[in-house]
Amino acid sequence: MELHQLRCFVAAAEELHFGKAAQRLQMLPSALGRQIKLLEDDLATPLFARTTRAVALTEHGTALLRDARVILARVESVETSFRRRARGTKAQRLRVGAIDSAAAGLLPQLLHDFREGHPEIAVQLTEDKTIRLLPKILSGALDLAFIRPPERTDPRLEFRALLSESAVVALPQRHRLAARASVSLADIAGQPLIVPDRRSRPHSHDLTMKLFAQAGLSPDVAQFADEKQTIVHLVAARLGIAIVPRWTARLAVSGVRFVPLRLKRGSSAGRLPLAAAWLRGSRDPAREAMLGVLDARLARYARGA
Repeated sequence: MELHQLRCFVAAAEELHFGKAAQRLQMLPSALGRQIKLLEDDLATPLFARTTRAVALTEHGTALLRDARVILARVESVETSFRRRARGTKAQRLRVGAIDSAAAGLLPQLLHDFREGHPEIAVQLTEDKTIRLLPKILSGALDLAFIRPPERTDPRLEFRALLSESAVVALPQRHRLAARASVSLADIAGQPLIVPDRRSRPHSHDLTMKLFAQAGLSPDVAQFADEKQTIVHLVAARLGIAIVPRWTARLAVSGVRFVPLRLKRGSSAGRLPLAAAWLRGSRDPAREAMLGVLDARLARYARGA
């Protein structure tokens, strides 16, 4: 078993599409397929169930994915540590991971305030999905991460609820509803929807599904797409509409208008939770300093969520 094979496997397992996985790793699909075949031969078990239309993980593949993420994150941590030693730097450093929503919404404000009070601490940022950030905390590659709280929490991790982000509807600029001050779920019922795949973005996926279910409506899902930038561009191409976090409106994409989603008074269904996570029982003065700044200013940050 080689690290390159594990990287190929993880990419294919997360994308469930060999072409997309190969593009992500900047290699040919045939080369990626060979690496995965070598890994399957090495382990004497199939990791993927392949058909002409779909790729899915086998039971052994699902088990290996959990371990492979931890292994690769640990390797990354060791590499980073030795590079830092080789440079001989003794500066304080805080390694922070963030989902796209936190990286675009919360982090710019937090980092500005943190730098003013703690200029001696260098912050290293990693943007990724929750399912990839949490293993990096466990392996020691990250000191702190801003994530969507998982359905089942790992007892080795400490979680702190921060704020909930409100939802807006991304509409093509010339859509009949785009000029409104707000729209309701009844207004967009029957419209083709673009939603993230639940395997990679469960909170964002469930946001749309639960909103429609609670309203007694059925969503018309026309397209799956994981990245917010991709979703907004698909809306611009008039392939559908999307319910997205409010920060997405900061993306500079022409041909799209973001309209507030009007819900029943007191409803919390149209909000996405954001939490901080770190290794339980660990002590890190730099991390505590950032959490202190966050606690002191959280009310102000939440007003813009």
